[in-house]
Amino acid sequence: MAAGPSGDRPAGEATAARAAKATTAARATTAAAAPRPGLARHPTLAIGVDVGGSGIKAAAVDLGTGELASPRHRIRTPEPSSPAMVLPVIRHLVDLVRTDVGRDDLPIGVCFPSVILDGRTMTAANVDADWVEYPALTALSNAVGGPVGLINDADAAGLAEMRYGVGRGEKGVVLLLTLGTGVGSGLFVDGQLVPNTELGHMEIRGKDAEKRSASVQRVVRGITWPEWAAFLDEHLRAIDRILWPDLIILGGGVSKNAHRFMDMLKVRPRLVPAHLRGDAGIVGAALWGAKTAKVRIPPVRIPPARVPEAGPASAPEEPPA
Repeated sequence: MAAGPSGDRPAGEATAARAAKATTAARATTAAAAPRPGLARHPTLAIGVDVGGSGIKAAAVDLGTGELASPRHRIRTPEPSSPAMVLPVIRHLVDLVRTDVGRDDLPIGVCFPSVILDGRTMTAANVDADWVEYPALTALSNAVGGPVGLINDADAAGLAEMRYGVGRGEKGVVLLLTLGTGVGSGLFVDGQLVPNTELGHMEIRGKDAEKRSASVQRVVRGITWPEWAAFLDEHLRAIDRILWPDLIILGGGVSKNAHRFMDMLKVRPRLVPAHLRGDAGIVGAALWGAKTAKVRIPPVRIPPARVPEAGPASAPEEPPA
């Protein structure tokens, strides 16, 4: 094809090039004008991964507010939920979040339904038995290509609620229970975490208490809210006889339906639903990841939206974690 009058590219080719350049500029302007939802101008971010018996969730978290700074991704927990099956899912979720925020240098925290000692998952609650005494911290670091903070799932949720939620400023003995596939527990004394309490596995009527009080049991057994609340209340009373907590925070996806059962609970301590609900594990894991990486964590900036809201009568319950 012949060149243009001054030796430039053919007119058609030049026009296409100009159009492509204009499109690129327009995209850049749009991207600059429309930052990702929830992403502050200069936030301190970390990635949190919450591994549960039925689902694995991940997102970036703004450590100044405790709010998610990226979409929340969720993938069903593989079956079997062995390390060989779960670790690639965690890597995939981390990669998705890294892409969302355009950074691959963020601290990463993972919370897991297990007692955590010296980087090993010592128990396996609602996940495959291959996790028992498994060197999870090393395996996770290898999977995501960098350092990871590893913490018990309910301990992570408790850290989140104590820093950003209803536990903020609370003294004395505070207990958070996560009600989902099982029952996790995070215990705090004057704001300090007492790790790995695992009160869902205390024995009631010859079985693990969570076999009746976990929120999934209401669905599995096909029972009413009052019937399930009676199971939960029995568990809470047993805990109270041992720990005498000043405050019990009820978390997990079921907390958005707190109005359906909280009034039926007669246990002595003050009871409140969690503010962070099903995101508490992600937020707490991200916070733990940042602490493990020794990242400077900014002062808390609680946004106005962090006000308790009563859920509608038909609020759909999140899938148990």
